[in-house]
Amino acid sequence: MNHPFKTTTTQAGARAEDRALAWLEAHAMTLVVRNYRCKGGEIDLIMRANDETLVFIEVRERRGRAFGGAAASVTTAKQRRLLVAAAQYLLTLDRTPPCRFDVVAMDGGRLEWLQNAFDLDAAAS
Repeated sequence: MNHPFKTTTTQAGARAEDRALAWLEAHAMTLVVRNYRCKGGEIDLIMRANDETLVFIEVRERRGRAFGGAAASVTTAKQRRLLVAAAQYLLTLDRTPPCRFDVVAMDGGRLEWLQNAFDLDAAAS
């Protein structure tokens, strides 16, 4: 059945991404792509920092810090999917800029921006 409305979870995720995007833009980040999807994964936000670094951002929201909170929910498996999606996105560019992976974690309304949250080595292990 095709529903003309988004699920509550999808709506909550979109609101979290809206909040993260506004916060990051207020901190001198520029949106490049939102919700980039490919066969291997999905990236919530792709942004550019002032120094031209391309930043792949995973946005996670949790009501509280139970089970480690929002940041802890970015598992190694999720990191691998982000790396696959980032590699696919980079193939669309003429040149590969400096890149990093950030996480915006929201726990109980508190926003935390984790820059360089993980890298290729961490996700490979």
